Amino acid sequence: MKLTRRHFSLALTATAFAGFRTTATMAAAKPQVTGYGPLMPDPDGLLDLPQGFSYRVISSFGARMSDGLTVPDKADGMGCFDIGGGKLALVRNHELKAKDIARGAGAPVLNAFDRNKDGQPLPGGTTTIIYNPATGLVEQEFVSLLGTIRNCAGGITPWGSWLSCEEDVSKKDDGFTEDHGWVFEVPASATGPVPAKPLKGLGRFNHEAAAIDPRTGIVYLTEDRDDSLFYRFIPNVPGKLAEGGRLQALGFTDAPEGGDSRNWDAVTWRAGDWKHAFWVDLEDTHSPEDDLRARGHAQGAAIFARGEGIHWGDGELYFCCTSGGENILGQIMRYRPSPFEGMHKEGDEPGTIQLFLESDNPNTFNFGDNLTVAPNGHLFVCEDQYTDTVDNHIRGVTPQGSAYDFARIRVQTEPAGACFSPDGKTFFVNLYSPAKTLAITGPWQSVRGGA
Repeated sequence: MKLTRRHFSLALTATAFAGFRTTATMAAAKPQVTGYGPLMPDPDGLLDLPQGFSYRVISSFGARMSDGLTVPDKADGMGCFDIGGGKLALVRNHELKAKDIARGAGAPVLNAFDRNKDGQPLPGGTTTIIYNPATGLVEQEFVSLLGTIRNCAGGITPWGSWLSCEEDVSKKDDGFTEDHGWVFEVPASATGPVPAKPLKGLGRFNHEAAAIDPRTGIVYLTEDRDDSLFYRFIPNVPGKLAEGGRLQALGFTDAPEGGDSRNWDAVTWRAGDWKHAFWVDLEDTHSPEDDLRARGHAQGAAIFARGEGIHWGDGELYFCCTSGGENILGQIMRYRPSPFEGMHKEGDEPGTIQLFLESDNPNTFNFGDNLTVAPNGHLFVCEDQYTDTVDNHIRGVTPQGSAYDFARIRVQTEPAGACFSPDGKTFFVNLYSPAKTLAITGPWQSVRGGA
């Protein structure tokens, strides 16, 4: 068993943790581990955590920011960066629709990508929080990207920026001045709203999240649709995504006519099993008819059930399929690239993909969405389920594929944007709406059993 956590400097990568690797077979999620122990009721009725852990609310919807605007609602994906001087930058998405103007930052801002018919900037985008973990104080907070729609998740880059992804494919014909469905880049060093320039080479579709292999610079992308593709973008120049590249979709070599990972109609893939991958070249990736996934399937690309959060690990990546699985409770996929990933010899030793986890119990894993890796080497997964009888949790998942409770959300919303500070001491997470950003500290290495 190999559990690893790799810490990169900001010059190499913007996050703290590489993931975990094991060759053990992964079973469906079962309550086999204690994790950090039972959850303690929060007297404030917000977030239950294990004994020894505590949280601090560092940002809330409607509060005044240092740029004079107000904190927008619907806080979603987020990345954490060490910017020196003992300070951290949190770049936070806001999944605001075009109609959510009243829940946005509250005033026109320069560099907005698009505006509505009344001339108001569209409210989606990002805000940046400059946080001092030594004092527990927010030193600055401001809009860093504006004029986009439904910025759901994204991913950090090895060169110190956040990729913010639009989960919306509205067009100019819908009353806007620009088509949507793009990825935008926000440097962690931004001090205000950056020029909103879409990275059109990464395709136009219902983007969810992104992860980059620091070895190759290849970007892996998820799509939040019931019949989504899993994509990769091979840049012409690693680290310079605006200079274009090739967009491809993953298929299974044992199902070249187009495999289906969802296990909805029939169970064709068991947890722990691996498949060899091949990659389909995609054309017309600006997809004016939003038919990119249909054309990909026709070429043999595999179907995934609502690809969502993605995280790069120790030479491999993990991503959630929120509604995948025989019981429609969620799956986690694991992709291990070829030693020749994206190169001519890739077919001689192709990448492999594993159904790492498929839930059979809503009480242990239910609609996983954003995910990251904790200092103990476990995945931390945010649940995204909205019912009157179910509380969303943050679940830990061990390298053996067993899930446990790390946190219970006591209000009816989803946790999102899970990420750790580069030193591994602080866990940041958003509560989606009304938006709050929390900083959580505690004994991260004290996990009990099943590690």
